[in-house]
Amino acid sequence: MAKSKASMWPWLALTLGIVLMDQLTKWLILGHYQLGDSTPVTGYFNIVRAHNTGAAFSFLASAGGWQRWFFIGLSALVVGFILWMLRSHANQKLFCFALACILAGAIGNNLIDRVLHGYVVDFLDFHWPFLAGWFPGGHFPAFNVADTGITIGAMALILDELLRVRKSR
Repeated sequence: MAKSKASMWPWLALTLGIVLMDQLTKWLILGHYQLGDSTPVTGYFNIVRAHNTGAAFSFLASAGGWQRWFFIGLSALVVGFILWMLRSHANQKLFCFALACILAGAIGNNLIDRVLHGYVVDFLDFHWPFLAGWFPGGHFPAFNVADTGITIGAMALILDELLRVRKSR
C-alpha cells in the first residue's frame, strides 16, 4: 500500500463541520427541552428530548453504567483507527467521505456526549403506523445528527466497496 500524497485535512474539516452541527443541535435541545418533551412538527415527525445510555437502538442501555466507559474507550480506539485510515487513504474520496462521517458520529455521540453527559442526546423522532410491529407506537428510535453521519458513512462505505468490486472485474 503506497503512501498517499493527498491531504487528510479536507476530511477532518468535514468531520469538524458535522461534529459542530451535531453539538449545536444538541445544545439547543438541552437548552429548550426537558427530558421527555416533544413538539410535533408533522404527522410523522417530532422534535423530542431523549437520552440514550446504550448504543444503537438503546442496546445495553440498562447495563448499570459500565457501558458508558466501554463505549468511550471503544470510540477512542475507533477514532484512532479512522484517523490512521484517513491518513493512509486520503486520495480515495468516497472512502474518506465515509470515514469522515463515521468519525464525526463517533466523536459527537461517544466521546463528547458520553464524557459530558453520560448519555447520548437524541431528538429526531420519526413515526409511522407501519413501524408499529417493530417499534412501540410506530416510533423509530430517536436519533441525532451524529447518528445520521454514521448512517450516511456506512452507506458510503458499502457503495465504495461495491464500486471497487465492480471496477476490479
